[in-house]
Amino acid sequence: MNTTIIGLGKSATENRIINLNKLLANFQVYYQNLRGLHWNIKGKSFFELHVKFEEFYIDSQDKIDFIAERILTLGGVPLHTFEDYNKLSKVKVGKEISNDVESVKLVIDSLAIILQIERAILKEASDENDEGTNSMMSDFIAEQEKTLWMLNAWLG
Repeated sequence: MNTTIIGLGKSATENRIINLNKLLANFQVYYQNLRGLHWNIKGKSFFELHVKFEEFYIDSQDKIDFIAERILTLGGVPLHTFEDYNKLSKVKVGKEISNDVESVKLVIDSLAIILQIERAILKEASDENDEGTNSMMSDFIAEQEKTLWMLNAWLG
């Protein structure tokens, strides 16, 4: 049988699992960066950014769970070690960042990388009629594009 239990081609699905795990790794680094930004932000923007970074990391935590569950749905195993995340992630680790502009730029740069990965997965999922993955990527992309617009507006 060349299809998975949910009716998708096995070969393409195996590739999608690899790409979803790359997305998962990047989201895990992004999530941890957001925690650090939330904890360490200082200055006149503290109150607004402290709350905003918490909003972002809670949202990221949900997305991480959705990605892992999609990998499982496709018959794969989600990565779950920091060693694996660090090997696959292209999102820069933000260490001891407390400046508001630097913090927001890290979030912008991280989301830009994540969006590239999501768009590649979206195209692949669309080509394979994988509506579950396609729908998830579409939702993530629309939300993150708006977030990028708002963060760029904040930078002025």
